[in-house]
Amino acid sequence: MTQFNKDLPNIILIIADQMRGDCLGADGHPVVETPNLDWLAKSGTRFSHAYSPVPSCLPARAILMTGMNQWHTGVLGMGRGQGVIPNDYPHTLAGELSKAGYATHLVGKGHFTPQRASMGFQTRELDESGRLIADGQKDDYREWFDREKKREITPDDHGVDWNSWMARPWHTEEYLHPTSWTMTRAQHFLRERDKSRPFFLNISFARPHSPYVPPQPYFDLYDGREMPSPHIGEWSAMHEVPGAEVNVNAWRGKLSDWRIQRGRVGYYGEISFIDAQIGRLRNWMSRYQPELNRNTWIIFTADHGDMVGDHHLWRKTYAYEGSARVPLIVAPPPGTRVENRVAEEVAGLQDIMPTILDAAGVEIPASVDGNSLISVMKGDASSWREYLHGEHCTCYAPEQEMQYVTDGRRKFIWLPRIGVEQFFDLVADPGETRNLVDDAAYAVESAMWRARLVAELEARDCGWVRDGALHCPDDGSPLVSPYKELRYGV
Repeated sequence: MTQFNKDLPNIILIIADQMRGDCLGADGHPVVETPNLDWLAKSGTRFSHAYSPVPSCLPARAILMTGMNQWHTGVLGMGRGQGVIPNDYPHTLAGELSKAGYATHLVGKGHFTPQRASMGFQTRELDESGRLIADGQKDDYREWFDREKKREITPDDHGVDWNSWMARPWHTEEYLHPTSWTMTRAQHFLRERDKSRPFFLNISFARPHSPYVPPQPYFDLYDGREMPSPHIGEWSAMHEVPGAEVNVNAWRGKLSDWRIQRGRVGYYGEISFIDAQIGRLRNWMSRYQPELNRNTWIIFTADHGDMVGDHHLWRKTYAYEGSARVPLIVAPPPGTRVENRVAEEVAGLQDIMPTILDAAGVEIPASVDGNSLISVMKGDASSWREYLHGEHCTCYAPEQEMQYVTDGRRKFIWLPRIGVEQFFDLVADPGETRNLVDDAAYAVESAMWRARLVAELEARDCGWVRDGALHCPDDGSPLVSPYKELRYGV
């Protein structure tokens, strides 16, 4: 009979899809209500400068699940020259915990290929946002919805598409919403699990990713309230494309103030509904399995953010704060030493796997590029990185391809396909409205940050640096990692 170490900590990793880093009450947002997440932040450390190195779903999740940087995952975006998340990585977060004796379970969005690929998880219950599994099969959420519904209706009958800026209330009962289903199934796992072994539970919400359709009470929470205005810089005019706003799924365009505000009503409502589910989880644990509160780490983050109208942009894939910056909260069991309640060190999604393995006392594989955040939580950031490098290939249009480096206080951006550089002082200008790349007062700083990006690309030997300067290939060829086909560490 296999013996498991019951003293190992349990771990719950909660991922929101497309949630901005500033959409937390604890982060100072003037409107969004997230009392349960704010409470969680008080229980541990909130990393105020956490970023998605490749801010779109597939590449971000590849980084998160492997602890590798994007060059080693082989996925530099969702678009030209890229591909799906490979399912043959030598080391994954769930895989390493499974080998260490953990029961590992995923509820919600995986976005792996094929969709039933394990990615190291022993069991999975999926909500893939309408993506059909092979041969037209539905995911677990939609099969459940069809069994549970009491009339002819689907989860899509609200009429809002997957990348739309439109918003409206959810069209049927609250308990049928995918966010509610995800938490219900997470509680089912906790209730029915093998209690003789530790567990790793990944609760992966498919929201607040559009469609912005929260249940009516959460839509009403913001409807009619004054919303913060979008950040619009002088440089944002490049995205005022005449007629683009006619497309309800446009990735850019100058929308009316009313449409932007309504989109934010729906987006914020989705976030508050996720927050309510986290409160539901913690209340359930305290009432029915209080021992979990004494020996469970809870980590909350997102794969990337959403521009929600900033700079006339929607969705993700951009280097700007709304898209690239994500929430990150690490809450250890009570009694664990935590010195930094708010950490300003720059963190990335590649740091989540080593943090969790460190918390579990599991050896961190050599393939992992990220670093455990626990030392920072304990007040030791002496050897922490100075900055983080991010990027995204061409996806929507050449104007959107980008490279960036940041420490959360300054940010240098290169838009290689159109030859544009941007430099922002995030302390004085968190909305990134003033491009300082040609400002003489910032000349030395911007040159230093440009040099950092040059060093990152030069180390790849990929042809994107020439004579010590940034260089976009003249033939328009996409940047492709050699690890796209060759798994790192094999």
